[in-house]
Amino acid sequence: MSNEYPEIQGAVCPLPLSHDQAIVLGHGSGGKLMHDLISRHFLPHFSNSILDAGNDAGRVEINPLSSTSVKLAVSTDSHVVSPLFFPGGDIGRLAICGTVNDVAMLGAEPLYLTAGFILEEGLSIHTLERVLQSMETAAAEAGVQIVAGDTKVVQKGKADGLYINTAGFGLVRPGWQIGGEAARQGDVILISGSIGDHGLAVLEARGELGFSSGITSDVAPLNHLIAELLQAGCEVHVLRDPTRGGVATTLNEIAQQSGVLLQINENQLPINPAVAAACEMLGFDPLYVANEGKILVIVAAKDAGKALKLMQQNPYGQNAAIIGEVLASPGGRVLMKTVIGTTRVVDVLSGELLPRIC
Repeated sequence: MSNEYPEIQGAVCPLPLSHDQAIVLGHGSGGKLMHDLISRHFLPHFSNSILDAGNDAGRVEINPLSSTSVKLAVSTDSHVVSPLFFPGGDIGRLAICGTVNDVAMLGAEPLYLTAGFILEEGLSIHTLERVLQSMETAAAEAGVQIVAGDTKVVQKGKADGLYINTAGFGLVRPGWQIGGEAARQGDVILISGSIGDHGLAVLEARGELGFSSGITSDVAPLNHLIAELLQAGCEVHVLRDPTRGGVATTLNEIAQQSGVLLQINENQLPINPAVAAACEMLGFDPLYVANEGKILVIVAAKDAGKALKLMQQNPYGQNAAIIGEVLASPGGRVLMKTVIGTTRVVDVLSGELLPRIC
């Protein structure tokens, strides 16, 4: 080897920087980085059978040995969306609906919420009032009450206007054992409507689309739609709202929890034409774009048609569709039959697609 450049003798390409020394935006994506953060750092400290189940809410039992025992679904969520207002919603409606939906994903009836506010110095009182009014309206629509709260104020530049944390509590309906671990071979996968609306609506509100699309967020409380399915006797096994990480990441979570293969069909996915066009221009895959008013329902095959009809009769399920089925193997994976007849692996979101969307 020539000694013309001795300083590079023995040099090698540097290893890619790992994300285990500092938090990056991708740790909040809902995808692989966030799952790694939780499994490596949070779970070793907080692990228990309820948390380890990996659902959107924890299922707890009060007085388990008593004939009057009560099962509750408990969830918490923090909301840091930017901007605070976007087409179809705002941080206040998002805070109520996001937590109501997480509680409802266990088949529970959401009843009570808490709300904590971090206000930045200089926030307009008019802006705060708009957010509070939106929360009041959303809570009334969902049929829940805010029963406790907290308010903190931080210095200007420390909170991007307003952050909201909410916790939700609901009664688990007797006889139902719904969760990500309950998908079974032969089940059918449904979704309540078009995907990717929320993420693109927030992106447009930031002025980052470069054009006007008319896309509005789908943020909505889904507890009444779920109640209709359960009250009709549909054999529902899994409920999950595909928020951060989108439909693709959420399906992977379910596949891993249940140890099954989920197979979806590309030509059956409901996608708003405006969302499809925007994603194509920006290089996004709608499967990974966040939703805030959609629900994935995995139901016994015998009830799939009934569940679809019920969903389509609800205002928040008019564009519901059957998108796939549950197979036995290879377990823990998601596959998609494409429009050209091939099959591809649908993996989890690896990094951050759109930051600060919820």
